[in-house]
Amino acid sequence: MVYLHVPFCRSFCSYCDFYSEIACRDRDAQDFEAFTDAVCAEIALRRDEIEATRDLDTLYIGGGTPSVLPLSLLRRMAAATIMTGGPFNEFTIEVNPEDIVERGAEYVRGLLALGVNRISMGVQSLDDGILRWMNRRHDAARARQAFRILREAGAQNISVDIIFGLSQLSREQLETTVAEILSWRPEHISAYQLSIEPGSTLGRLVREGRYTEAPQEQCAAQYALLCDRLRAAGYVHYEISNWALPGFEAVHNSAYWTRHPYVGLGPSAHSFDGQRRSWNPSDLIAWLRQQTPDSETLSETESREEQIFLGLRTARGIPEGLPDPVRTAAMLADGRLIKIDGGRVRIPEERWFVSDDILAELI
Repeated sequence: MVYLHVPFCRSFCSYCDFYSEIACRDRDAQDFEAFTDAVCAEIALRRDEIEATRDLDTLYIGGGTPSVLPLSLLRRMAAATIMTGGPFNEFTIEVNPEDIVERGAEYVRGLLALGVNRISMGVQSLDDGILRWMNRRHDAARARQAFRILREAGAQNISVDIIFGLSQLSREQLETTVAEILSWRPEHISAYQLSIEPGSTLGRLVREGRYTEAPQEQCAAQYALLCDRLRAAGYVHYEISNWALPGFEAVHNSAYWTRHPYVGLGPSAHSFDGQRRSWNPSDLIAWLRQQTPDSETLSETESREEQIFLGLRTARGIPEGLPDPVRTAAMLADGRLIKIDGGRVRIPEERWFVSDDILAELI
């Protein structure tokens, strides 16, 4: 199970706090080549770690914006990873609609030829005003065109991202976006509530008093709308932020929630061996110089709490004996916060929006 972080973007979205660098077209070739050389070197260096996770054969290339890279460099990195840890049953790459439109169907066919069999595209909204506020590079028309190109080029497993919980996002705007995306019939949909990250442009706007967060009531209503519309359309709500047509649940992401060991490659990427967590520096130059990753070893208590926290994000839940029985009993008495069936503890879907509060009580 391998994650590869591509730290390049053409522009920064207002809400994003993931580590990335602006890719300037006048030095793209030099930066991209150096990055690719370093990834291949890291793969060779960490061969034993990668081989140790081969029981779950997934590769996820995220970012940043991996689709800014040319096929030739993606091919080199994919080949090096496959030689060490592949072939991969699920090979996901994140793409931006603008890149797909600019590069066209030939680029998509090239991705599929590398072994990519799942494509995750950040649409976020189909309202042009919202997209401009987010500083996204695409507009609604380009998102539609990009999805059409992916399909026509042969992509059969597409995931689409949506963002809700913006103070200026009306119910009608969200309904329009959801209805059209459902008409596309992607195999997977991820919907994330807007979060205020301190290092993002949005975080600065909040500190300056230029943006006010949406009230929880508005966010809860928008989440409920998503749950209702996607359920009616036949999507399985298998994790708080993720829905899939039956059989298309994300294998790679699901493994994070069960704490499966994974290897993270590239700047800022995290790794986990079951007990020890490590992370590469969130700095391209430091990572290129092979700076030693930071790490921590989780205690038994920390591991147990993480199992509870991650497992209860999912429809599958956690084993009945994992949480404290006294706290579990108290919450069961409420009748709405958690439920137990088949020997597993679950948070009902109608309470997922306030799952953080429930988890705080349970842990």
